[in-house]
Amino acid sequence: MTSSFDAGSQAGTSRRMRRPLIWAAGLLLVASALIASPAAASHPEVSLAGSNVEIDTDANLKVDDAAPSIDWASVTETRKADNPTGATDDSFGQGTKEDTAVPTVVDGSIPPNKSDLLNFGVYLEDTATTDFLHLFWHRVQEPSGTTNMDFEFNKSLTTSANGITPVRTAGDVLIQYDLSQGGTNPVLFLSRWLTTGPTSACEASNSLPCWSDKQNLSAQGDATGSINTTAIPAADSDGLATSPNVVSSRTFGEASIDFSALGGGTDPCVSFGSAYLKSRSSDSFTAALKDFIAPAPLNLASCGAIKITKTRKHAADGPGSHPHAGVAFTVNGVTQTTDANGQTCFGNLQFGSYSVTETLPAGYVADGPLTKTVVVDNVASCTATPYTGETVTFGNTPLTNLSVSVNSQIDGGTASTMLCTGPTGTVGTGTTGANGDGSVAATNLPPGTYTCTIVIDP
Repeated sequence: MTSSFDAGSQAGTSRRMRRPLIWAAGLLLVASALIASPAAASHPEVSLAGSNVEIDTDANLKVDDAAPSIDWASVTETRKADNPTGATDDSFGQGTKEDTAVPTVVDGSIPPNKSDLLNFGVYLEDTATTDFLHLFWHRVQEPSGTTNMDFEFNKSLTTSANGITPVRTAGDVLIQYDLSQGGTNPVLFLSRWLTTGPTSACEASNSLPCWSDKQNLSAQGDATGSINTTAIPAADSDGLATSPNVVSSRTFGEASIDFSALGGGTDPCVSFGSAYLKSRSSDSFTAALKDFIAPAPLNLASCGAIKITKTRKHAADGPGSHPHAGVAFTVNGVTQTTDANGQTCFGNLQFGSYSVTETLPAGYVADGPLTKTVVVDNVASCTATPYTGETVTFGNTPLTNLSVSVNSQIDGGTASTMLCTGPTGTVGTGTTGANGDGSVAATNLPPGTYTCTIVIDP
């Protein structure tokens, strides 16, 4: 299946997205957690545990194993192509480096000893336990020297002064896909854009803003990746090559990253509005940037929301159900109460299954269970209009107390028995005492028809 990026159809859309997995490179083969189970894979893989995406040791795009295994040819990713190679190819110039806040964009051919880029792809995978962000890059030829591919993820959609790349904001992420000369096992690193704090936290710069110290995702077990060591036939290239061409060896790389690593634990609901790919002239972080593929809009996030609507029966307001304000609900250890519209919304919820529990107000009976399970797998915000997150409804019915009494006018003159029944059977019985007085009471009765029979002096 050929997947192409359509900026017009994807920009600004809110669709159901699966959790992220970055095809991060540079894995340690000794880390068994990164190696696919031999029973599940028919060929060598270095996939992240829990992901269904195949990261083959000899990278490719086709699905090699039975379901639930997936690969690029079986998913619809965001894909972006570079401008044609030659004089009109976008590139960075004038010594632009990673820490250059507003990169200088020029046109021109990319030297053959550097990475002349062709395409990149991004896919977000949602599983039962976590999210994974998958990435791929595709270049014209294997460079003669050491080069590196860097994926930049930006939160803002505002274009910088160069008219192409976004304005960087604190928390933007740089994924560095490092390949030493002749290397086939990539190592993935992560840096974050810093706007405050000590300059000692910068990877290379002595001033802010800057990219933070590199974090080795591969060594932490949060990323894995590979490149193609053999040519990929056009028929298996998912449209990257057209017959009779092939994807030449060492011109395609893929990676997977545990998406939660991008937030660093401080921002579990990290989201990004765009991504772009660039090549660096060596594995030095301060090396000049060369080719780049202009940013592609994304709706990349791993958090959603649950909106609760609470209703009650209330005769004074008329028949049917009405909004119920002031009722407490708890989700993930956080408690909120419903507003005048009988609603409350829990946002910034990472994808997963949640228990929504009502604290039953006094004087009511729940129309259903007090705890309901809601699965959050849709990118959404409580403040977005229209609201696109998960919804759940709770209803309550008011209760009534019943009391019937007898009082003999002549002390001890009569004796009585009392029996009250309702929709579910007997709700109360009673007999009078020696003085002929007595009562029967029933509490917490839901609406219905109730009958009390009193037999006096049988």
